[in-house]
Amino acid sequence: MKYNFDEIIERRNTLSKKWNPNFYKDTFNGKTDLLPLWVADMDFKVAPPILESLSEIINHGVLGYTAPDEKCYDAIINWNKRRKNADIKKEWIVFTSGVVPAINFIIQTFTKEQDSVLIQTPVYHPFRLSTENNNRKVIENPLVNNNGHYEINFEDFEQKIIKHNVKLFILCNPHNPVGRVWSKDEIEKMAKICLKHNVLIISDEIHSDLIFKENKFHSFLTLDHKYMENAIVCTAPSKTFNLAGLQTSIIIIPNKVIREKYQHTLANVRLENPNTFGIEAIKAGYNKSEQWLEELMGYLDNNRKFIKEYLDKNIPLAKYKLPEGTYLAWIDLNEVLPKDEKIEDFFENKAKVAIDYGYWFGEQGKGFIRLNFACPQQILKEALDRIKNAL
Repeated sequence: MKYNFDEIIERRNTLSKKWNPNFYKDTFNGKTDLLPLWVADMDFKVAPPILESLSEIINHGVLGYTAPDEKCYDAIINWNKRRKNADIKKEWIVFTSGVVPAINFIIQTFTKEQDSVLIQTPVYHPFRLSTENNNRKVIENPLVNNNGHYEINFEDFEQKIIKHNVKLFILCNPHNPVGRVWSKDEIEKMAKICLKHNVLIISDEIHSDLIFKENKFHSFLTLDHKYMENAIVCTAPSKTFNLAGLQTSIIIIPNKVIREKYQHTLANVRLENPNTFGIEAIKAGYNKSEQWLEELMGYLDNNRKFIKEYLDKNIPLAKYKLPEGTYLAWIDLNEVLPKDEKIEDFFENKAKVAIDYGYWFGEQGKGFIRLNFACPQQILKEALDRIKNAL
């Protein structure tokens, strides 16, 4: 391998939300001595071409107002065509500081207070928080857990839309935290139902570059034009290349009327252009860092399989199915921990590991954990050892 993903990079004494105890102690009841595998960023050094491009900006020495150039748009267009077989146009691209802020702006733009928003639980908790914080109603279409393989209940999906007059549906593809990469048939079924009932779709595809080889990702941008016109696709280089700190996301909106309404909302709060570093990182990532990504996926593949082998050997009652995408392990511990054992007490006081608790993602996540395996395998093994020893 050209890149060393085994390298341990000290992050505790930095501004890392994931690793700095001053930042995570409030989340974990004041504990500051935990091994963190929670926040969805990676513990790997960024691809060299990206670091070089950012160094050039620093060496130039001027950090004034910036705007994306044609090379930036071309990088996005070419990446989507090459990696996802999606044909997108420059005018469809709208930059926003992050996918979660974009979801909030979309909710504010296309729904009214007390309108219903559909989510598929267990799911990334900012979907719920963004809906509730904007005084909208959360409607759940719970995923069906078939021995760790999650599926969509399409009958419930459509019934909930009709019963609650749903205005907006937030899709997660690949799904965080369960790791499903939805098939084209599944996506088309959801798209058809939503179009039939005039429900706008947000397709959060931020993990779409992190797909393991036996699976195929289908972007909403590859569907029939009538479905694309009813969707807003949210993506970013942040998960792909570990650039969350640059706060640059790419919102793709084929429908001109929808796009202009969204842009009007951004204009009202003067959010116009991505930051200087974000622009250059997009170009260097999408144009020069594909080999780094390929090697990363090989390393992540080994890590997801290492978890499976470790649990099967040491904690056989834990239920874990290899994720189809993302670098997040969704592990069922309901048969592992005693019924009177509080999951927070176990992980914070006994195992000393910081993970995402499953109930954060909805009622269906109780007794589960989401574990971030985008780290050197040595750290991953230490976390699993701590869990085993605590048990």
